[in-house]
Amino acid sequence: MILGVRAHDFGKTSVAELAKRISTKGITSVQLPLSKAIADIDTGLGRLNPGMANYIREVFAAHNLKIAILGCYIHLVHSDPQIRRQGLERFKEHLRYARDFGCSIVGTESGSVNPGDPSSPNHTEEAFQTLLESVAELVAEAEKFGVMVGIEGVAKETLSTPEKIKLLIDTIKSNNLQIIFDPFNLITEDNYQSQDDLYQKSFEWFGDRIVIIHAKDFIIENGKKQQVPVGKGILNYELLLKLIKTRKPYINVMLEGASPETVVESGEFLKTLYEKV
Repeated sequence: MILGVRAHDFGKTSVAELAKRISTKGITSVQLPLSKAIADIDTGLGRLNPGMANYIREVFAAHNLKIAILGCYIHLVHSDPQIRRQGLERFKEHLRYARDFGCSIVGTESGSVNPGDPSSPNHTEEAFQTLLESVAELVAEAEKFGVMVGIEGVAKETLSTPEKIKLLIDTIKSNNLQIIFDPFNLITEDNYQSQDDLYQKSFEWFGDRIVIIHAKDFIIENGKKQQVPVGKGILNYELLLKLIKTRKPYINVMLEGASPETVVESGEFLKTLYEKV
């Protein structure tokens, strides 16, 4: 596996400073959400261009960093058609220039119908149909440019279970649709004790479509799931790494939420365990 980080976990700053901060931790790949990580360049809608993309790629490369995936997290099911349209256009712009950044994947979650509302009707059939429409539009754009749409499942959002991920893949029917697998995001207080089944089912159903792994960890405290640094919780990394080693050698594994203080220890935990499994 190839260990990476989300670039914005190291702060929002200049391209050069960001690359420097990450490279000092021995990391060689990043997930780069432009608007969350880069402070010295306006990367808003309509601003991306090949020159900008090449500049950012070259600065990261000078620090031995590969941009493995562009993050462009939008709400694919947003109840406001105008906001959803703005998000889709921004994502499509990322798809068009992904190759200039040196990568072939742009990633997002499905998002929420009403972001910020705990009662948002994310799990309705209507929401899933909206998700299908949005993903189909993005995949059609990705096909034109030979790049991939990476979708990440999250239990509280519309794409909430391995079953729904499989249904999305079976419905869209395009190899330009791929999966960002974040086991933490699919685990809840209700299903954490059957996490092994969740991993095995996911790799059986859509393991061939997994292009990025997100690495987080958790504990259950007072009946609630709490995120902790990788290696400090109860996520079954032994099984997950066995599946990766067998099915996805050299895949990019992105430490998510890792601070500059925890990234080295978390990375060593994963590398050591990977050698053992």
